[in-house]
Amino acid sequence: MSATPGGFRELGGPASQQGMRRANLALVLGAVTRLGAASRAQLSESTGLTRAAVGSLVGDLIDARLVREGAVSLDGRVGRPSTALIVNDRGPCGLGLEIGVEHLGACVVDLRHEVRVRIRRPLPARGRTPQETLGALAGLALEALAEAAGHGLEPAGVAVAVPGLVAKTGVVAHAPNLGWREVDVAAALSPLLPEPLRWLPVDVDNEANLGALAELWHGAVGRDFVHVSAAAGIGGALVTDGMLLRGRRGFAGELGHVPVYPDGPACPCGSHGCLEQYAGEEAVLRASGLRGVPGDRVSLLAAEAAAGRVRVTRALADAGRALGIALAGAVNLADPEKVVLGGAYAELAAWLVPAMQAELGARVRIRPWDPAGLTVSALRREGPVVGAATSAVQRVIDDPSSLRT
Repeated sequence: MSATPGGFRELGGPASQQGMRRANLALVLGAVTRLGAASRAQLSESTGLTRAAVGSLVGDLIDARLVREGAVSLDGRVGRPSTALIVNDRGPCGLGLEIGVEHLGACVVDLRHEVRVRIRRPLPARGRTPQETLGALAGLALEALAEAAGHGLEPAGVAVAVPGLVAKTGVVAHAPNLGWREVDVAAALSPLLPEPLRWLPVDVDNEANLGALAELWHGAVGRDFVHVSAAAGIGGALVTDGMLLRGRRGFAGELGHVPVYPDGPACPCGSHGCLEQYAGEEAVLRASGLRGVPGDRVSLLAAEAAAGRVRVTRALADAGRALGIALAGAVNLADPEKVVLGGAYAELAAWLVPAMQAELGARVRIRPWDPAGLTVSALRREGPVVGAATSAVQRVIDDPSSLRT
């Protein structure tokens, strides 16, 4: 065996032996993550591996800075703490980046799924070339990298949230609110990243998908839910038994283009009466009489609604009605345990939810609708960037050997 720069030993022998060790590394790391703190004996019992095997695997995980030894109480008794293995809060982490229509974001999540760095910068991306936007995003990544280093963290992977259709290949097929078509974000961004990040894997995904994954990993909504969120457009995602439904080409979840009133106004997608024409940000601002107002328009809508401005509260109620109609179809089709309201909708929930509940109660037919089934995300507009960072670190947890260089 020989040591690799990532801290793991290369195995000789058949590929099946290498695959088995890779799986066992993930098994042991997963057990430490699940238990929070564990002795080698507890890990042997939890995983079914021999103590000798656990000892060897733990050595690799320590070398790779994925776990460390710490003094903790393993049995709750008062007295001298025992030495246990815990997930390292310094070392490998995930870097999430977000491209919004009006902002850029960065987030760093450690192996414990704790957010350690979060940065959000206003930057109108509409009208900019992909290269201009990605150049600014690379600068934000450098800033996040410097802050992460202060916490003793080094990104092991990068994931980017984009408001558009992202194919399974990672290419942004169409981001209408950015004006992008067929943009290979990973290929264009990687050369612009600072040197420590340039050779890392870069994943690209739709912002709604990553927002839903953030709910799965950080929320308290279980493993079966529909997630709907809003930024400039409307995104949806379905999580079933802890798995994100992506569809054949990766485009599943386009709730914003579900027709709610088929004879309604034309939509840029080519259809009529789509949900975005009633509950999208531009539609609500237009109905509220606030279209074209600069600044954080979601916060403005919330402030105006809280002040009791009738035109704004009526526009939000109409948006909630349209959302309820579209989501009732999703509930009837997929039978999720929960419907999660995320993104900008979470900040406007007080004025959206009553009309949503009315429509869901009237239209869900597979079972009586329980109002508790509609929940508001605590992550709000941070969901996509937190999901991006967590997905990058989750890759390491699922396959510790991916840290090899």
